[in-house]
Amino acid sequence: MIAMNFAFTDEQEELRKTVRSFLESKSAETAVREQMETESGFDPAIWSQMGEQMGLQGLHIPEAYGGSGYGYVELGIVLEEMGRSLLCAPFFSTVVLAANTLIHSGDEAAKQAYLPGIASGETIATVAFTEPSGKWDEAGITMPASGSGDSYTLTGTKMFVIDGHTANLIIVAARTAGGVSLFAVEGNAAGLTRTALSTMDQTRKQAKLEFANTPAKLIGAEGKGWDTLNTVLDLAAVGLAAEQVGGAQKVLEMAVEYAKVRVQFGRPIGSFQAIKHKCADMLLEVESAKSAAYYGMWCASEMNDELASVASLAKAYCSEAYFHATAENIQIHGGIGFTWEHPAHLYFKRAKSSELLFGDPTYHRELLAQRIGI
Repeated sequence: MIAMNFAFTDEQEELRKTVRSFLESKSAETAVREQMETESGFDPAIWSQMGEQMGLQGLHIPEAYGGSGYGYVELGIVLEEMGRSLLCAPFFSTVVLAANTLIHSGDEAAKQAYLPGIASGETIATVAFTEPSGKWDEAGITMPASGSGDSYTLTGTKMFVIDGHTANLIIVAARTAGGVSLFAVEGNAAGLTRTALSTMDQTRKQAKLEFANTPAKLIGAEGKGWDTLNTVLDLAAVGLAAEQVGGAQKVLEMAVEYAKVRVQFGRPIGSFQAIKHKCADMLLEVESAKSAAYYGMWCASEMNDELASVASLAKAYCSEAYFHATAENIQIHGGIGFTWEHPAHLYFKRAKSSELLFGDPTYHRELLAQRIGI
């Protein structure tokens, strides 16, 4: 692990406190369970509040486009808190995927057209790039786009699109003669069929999108889509790592708390060697995961040369740390941890789905090896 002094500023700690208290009131376990059962998967009133009163959707969007112009560290803090409370909202898809794609697309007109709506919370957006093959790399994008200039059409299928069934702006990666290009498609566009998928992690909705001569608008330069998307996927990996760290910290606290209060054979189970070891190992992994995620957030805010390798490192490490923490949390809780009524399994499922999202740890270690030239 890279050791560095990473202290948050007073302003950043204040942001964390504000977001945490907001989420504790709006995204308590009962609210999470309610939202995950609904088709849309979120509460529109809370989404508006996040945008209008809290300014969360516009946090890292430049001021010129209606945002507050904060850096990626601040965004990471917000994502960490959202991961901690399993917030059910299209925030990751809209802000981390779509807004970042627009910001890095180099397309001034597209930024002017779409970012202000995202910043205010009016626009729910997502990026559709994965196809039925389930590949996360450039080769996985095979869907054709035909046309030129202002008029393109898309035909094909995109899978596992986060919040794809509720988004009113979908940024689609498809192939033109020049290579992978990015397109904006309206949520109600002609020839677009959206089907919600049943997912293991119900707190994060996914959809299958089928396009049949669907009208689309080119974003950025034709054939340069993968350059943008490659950067966005690194930023998304860092954002997801921050979210994973928030969840891991929460299950660690749950496990320790339970170990203190659960009494067996006349003493708290936390006094047993085996439980102590589990908790100590969890703590070590969660703290290491934080270092990786925070370093990634710093690289993302600087947009420096290390971002690509650190993104893969953080994604691989935080995925495993989070999944391991959620599994150990269930073990420490024993029988009750396995029950549907207990929140432990909600975190377990989120950890598993996050581990696979944007490529599993093996994929990212392979990517890391390529990126640092091993």
